[in-house]
Amino acid sequence: MKIRLALLAITAALSTASVTAHAASIDVSITNATKGIYFTPLLVVAHSSDIHLFQAGVAASPEIKAMAEGGDISGLSSLAANAGAVVSENPASGILNPGISATASLDTGSFHRLSLTAMLLPTNDGFVGLDSWKIPSQPGTYTIRLNGYDAGTEANDELAASMPNPPFITFGSGGTGVEATISNDKVHIHPGNLGDGDTTGGKSDLNSGMHRWLNPVAVVTVTVK
Repeated sequence: MKIRLALLAITAALSTASVTAHAASIDVSITNATKGIYFTPLLVVAHSSDIHLFQAGVAASPEIKAMAEGGDISGLSSLAANAGAVVSENPASGILNPGISATASLDTGSFHRLSLTAMLLPTNDGFVGLDSWKIPSQPGTYTIRLNGYDAGTEANDELAASMPNPPFITFGSGGTGVEATISNDKVHIHPGNLGDGDTTGGKSDLNSGMHRWLNPVAVVTVTVK
């Protein structure tokens, strides 16, 4: 009996040590690396390995659709919080402009995965995303370059009527539409906006000189303390 109790005590101690080893305080700095694309309010989440905000090659959830088409992170935030994850909402206190950075600080506890997301403006259903990145246990500074993703929930017609119209973005008009149907209905790497130079016609209502972009769209610096 004494041997069994001793083994149980050792097991408990090792379990506690394992949790402690993963515990960390991290700063997550997100920089908008584009010329003319804006990020809607960001959602930054520390979580366990069995949680995903999104996954490439998988159909978008209703919560991802709401974020990618309209910038609404409330549904994703609630799902993450209800699963016990550590959540930071809107560290930029609004829109993250091109070239600007915002930082979220999280006490990750026993969680060792990091995800983040925000809609890309102007796009139909584009978003910047990090899916379940493993947080290093070693203190230090780590850099990640993030791609823009397409939620696969809306055709990329690039028409002003199909996208949010914030006052800080100037749209053209009279476009006929770049795409008429969804070409890939799963989450996938975004091909980027096409745009054109015709402000009163053409295929797109987006300015190719300002709103065309290539990946990566963001640089994330994670500082593990």
